[in-house]
Amino acid sequence: MKNTSFDPSRRSFLSHSTKVSLSLGLGAGIVGTSLFSSCGPAQESGKAKLSTGFSQSDLPYDYSALEPHIDAMTMEIHYSKHAAAYANNSKEAAGEEDVDTEKPLEEVLANISNYSTKMRNNAGGHYNHELFWKIMSPDGGGNPTGSLAEAINDDFGNFQSFVEAFENEGMTRFGSGWAWLVLDNGSLKVGSTPNQDNPLMDVSDFKGQPLMGIDVWEHAYYLHYQNERGKYISNWWNVVDWSKVSERYEALKG
Repeated sequence: MKNTSFDPSRRSFLSHSTKVSLSLGLGAGIVGTSLFSSCGPAQESGKAKLSTGFSQSDLPYDYSALEPHIDAMTMEIHYSKHAAAYANNSKEAAGEEDVDTEKPLEEVLANISNYSTKMRNNAGGHYNHELFWKIMSPDGGGNPTGSLAEAINDDFGNFQSFVEAFENEGMTRFGSGWAWLVLDNGSLKVGSTPNQDNPLMDVSDFKGQPLMGIDVWEHAYYLHYQNERGKYISNWWNVVDWSKVSERYEALKG
């Protein structure tokens, strides 16, 4: 894994300094999802805006930018076909189910059991991919620093133990799905979800506030890695943007 330094100029999803904390009920538990609204100049401290809209965001780098770890053709198909379809279909489902698309997508996910399978699959897929693009960078790699690094050491023992646990979640996810690092009740945890489910959903067995996630659907890696999911996951650490993951951690830990 190559080293990288924290570069504030690359923060592609910073807001104009705003924060409102919203706790969303997920099943029998509560998972806090930080959303943001205007709080004035005093709060202009680089906090991340974590709420997700229903429209697909622009990819923050070229299709070829993550090579050789993720090839350009995979990125183009993944972003312009698979992820675009999730965004379009989630908006279509919102129209059919009278969902206000001006509200954060997280509100729908927190109560996804009240919606259709179409909404679950596509809103989940849209959210997951919007996060996926943001926490990767051509300048990624290396190790986390600061309070996130301290939290990883506290909850996993050390960074390498965390990497091994995260990779195991990705490797042992049967069929298609995602592996996650989440914040749950002040602690970091790793787990996985099937298909396009995620830890924000009230139907998910694994819950928490997502800090990072890796797509282990075959369409995310098969053109380049074929059946070698483990090699894809191992190489993926070279494009993880720890500054973005840290921003999420800082905003969510309260």
